[in-house]
Amino acid sequence: MHSYDLMIEELKNMEKIAIVLGTEPFPMYFLGGSACILGKYTERATRDFDFIDLDYSAKLGKVFRYLGDFDILEYESTILSPFFRDRAIRLEQFEYLQIFILSKEDIIVSKIIRMEQKDLEDINLLIKKSDTKLILQIIDEVLQRKDLYESKRNTFIEKLSVFKERYNV
Repeated sequence: MHSYDLMIEELKNMEKIAIVLGTEPFPMYFLGGSACILGKYTERATRDFDFIDLDYSAKLGKVFRYLGDFDILEYESTILSPFFRDRAIRLEQFEYLQIFILSKEDIIVSKIIRMEQKDLEDINLLIKKSDTKLILQIIDEVLQRKDLYESKRNTFIEKLSVFKERYNV
């Protein structure tokens, strides 16, 4: 299980490896439980790092493997607004790589598709300090995406009414 300090240490080690290998600096956008921990949104432990695939080259696999367990999430199958980068928060302790976490609101919306117990626990904590108008805006942005897989869109829409009723959004 990963905690904040352990995750930061693993990311710092990955950054060092990127420098040693001569890898050009690149951005990473974390979401899910790893973003919740890195952003100090929650203290729940997680088993892996979740980040968005930005069409990384295969050679970056040598750098990513220093994270241990990780999931690279395909943008077209992930419930994200096209504007997630605008709201993302850069972690300043990383100087070479650009490490970002998604905003609380973007994370909440990305979790609607699953609504499993650990997602609900995260949403319960995050929503207390989130802008509900922004959540609704992000939901609309997601629904307007033309590149989202249809099956993902349909599942998201199914869960959306449960989310809105449960959280009075």
